[in-house]
Amino acid sequence: MQDLIEYVARSLVDNTDAVRVTVSRDRSMKIYKLIVAPDETGRVIGKDGKIANALRILLRTAAARTGEQATLKIM
Repeated sequence: MQDLIEYVARSLVDNTDAVRVTVSRDRSMKIYKLIVAPDETGRVIGKDGKIANALRILLRTAAARTGEQATLKIM
């Protein structure tokens, strides 16, 4: 799942070297933190948050297939 988030984010931004995805755990939920260059955060979030919501849906669906819960934070 980490690779999926990183792949999509790299395809959206110009500065691909600044893209990082970290994973942490909070109780039973995995928290994926997507870090991009400050000037490209808007590209990953999208207009009205549509791209960010789509990424979150993909992540939740992929996690549900393995019986886990996951969320995405964009920084």
